[in-house]
Amino acid sequence: MIAQQSFAGDCKPSPIWARGIENQRKADLGNGYYLNPIISGDRPDPSVLVDGDDVYITFSSFEAYPGLHIWHSRDLVNWTPIAFALSDYVGSVWAPELIKHKGKYYIYFAVKHPIQNTIYVVTSDDIKGPWSRPIDLGLHKNIDPGHAVDENGNRFLFLSGGDRVSLSKDGLKTTSDVTHIYTPWKYPDDWEVEGFSPEGPKIFKYGGFYYIITAIGGTAGPPTGHMVISARAKSLDGPWENCPNNPLVRTKSASELWWSRGHATIFTAPDGKLWAVYHGYERDFMTLGRQTLLVPISYKNGWFDFGDEIEKPIKKPALLSNGIHGIALSDDFTSNRFGLVWNFIQPTPTEATRIKIGNGELSLLAKGDAPSNSPPLGIIVGDHSYEIEVDVEIDDNSWGGILIYYDKSLYAGLGFNSTNFITHQYGMERGKPSHKNGNRMKLKMRNRENIISYFYSKDGLNWSKFDRGMEVSGYNHNVRGGFMMLKPALYSCGKGKVIFRDFKFRAL
Repeated sequence: MIAQQSFAGDCKPSPIWARGIENQRKADLGNGYYLNPIISGDRPDPSVLVDGDDVYITFSSFEAYPGLHIWHSRDLVNWTPIAFALSDYVGSVWAPELIKHKGKYYIYFAVKHPIQNTIYVVTSDDIKGPWSRPIDLGLHKNIDPGHAVDENGNRFLFLSGGDRVSLSKDGLKTTSDVTHIYTPWKYPDDWEVEGFSPEGPKIFKYGGFYYIITAIGGTAGPPTGHMVISARAKSLDGPWENCPNNPLVRTKSASELWWSRGHATIFTAPDGKLWAVYHGYERDFMTLGRQTLLVPISYKNGWFDFGDEIEKPIKKPALLSNGIHGIALSDDFTSNRFGLVWNFIQPTPTEATRIKIGNGELSLLAKGDAPSNSPPLGIIVGDHSYEIEVDVEIDDNSWGGILIYYDKSLYAGLGFNSTNFITHQYGMERGKPSHKNGNRMKLKMRNRENIISYFYSKDGLNWSKFDRGMEVSGYNHNVRGGFMMLKPALYSCGKGKVIFRDFKFRAL
């Protein structure tokens, strides 16, 4: 049904995806089938909300701000970003839970912070916002909240480790101590995993039972570590019976296309059919982060079955298609897409004061003396290969340019000041060869399956290749931690400002 691409070794061939906006890959094959991922790139810990005929999804945003992007779909396969729910920098944002309760939208999410971890909630009367400022629930020992309502209307958050806490009727504060409510199923000792780490609980009521869907095995590490398990009970108070078929999802071999599969949400689609989303790393492309995968679910003998179709084309849901997938990443800066497309990476709380967008320009106030202390603006991409190009103009006392950025200790890129190029490798500034292009030039970066090359031009027509390439497949979570992806980014250092114009993106 689809073409295949061969890789060396004993790995299975990798499929060829359909292409959409800017040649970006998309799941919808146009023939009634789709091919995972439904949303490519760094979209981990997916949480789905079905709201009538509309379906919404959000993800962990970690160190990118603004965060908690919300995407919309009507057919589960084609998705469009519509809003973001978090403007405040509160730390690294993990494992959100998007729900609607009595007409109000809530997102509960965990935050890892250098001083103190906690769980927050934001609310809105409209899915597109405005969303409230984050409210601290004071839960400092658990992560990954999962919202639940019992038969009497009482509200709870289920938490990592099989714990639970009661919520007030408005869902904005806790009303009990955290208690242990469930002991998850444990895998055999000889399996290759990162660690037990029961987390990401999602509560789903179906067929007269409450089901708790839990991620275990660690979120990265060995490809075979992360997995999905389930248990059921007649009451949210238990007792909980572990599924005899656990784990429901697990990567069994490094030859598989999707590694570290886990953190699932099960839901009933608008047509009444059962589906689940979860995330996974794509073999050979951990630099893209964990991507969102969709599978149909069956219900047999009181338990859910995820099947084994993840690498194959799958029949699309029988739902009315919204027809458009994704968003253009190219930007002429005539409208402000800060937050929806552009996000600061590892910012300080006041970073947004540095940026001004409009009239064809993105102006970024200079800061620090390197990308390690001047948080850059990045975008999420989902393709194996792509090019970015941008027109860069610097003030006399500033410098800036383009990056491929994981975090402040691991990045590569090319910038310039008025007399010298500035090269970045391995999270360090490595050289300053001279140039004669003055304060303005065009820069281009090509990422071809984790091989990076740079180009520069004075007029945008005649390009010179810069003599400093990189291989960046190791710029990922298993090397640096942090759960992030390797993002194309823009940066500005020194004093004054750097102006960016006519940003172009194209998947290859």
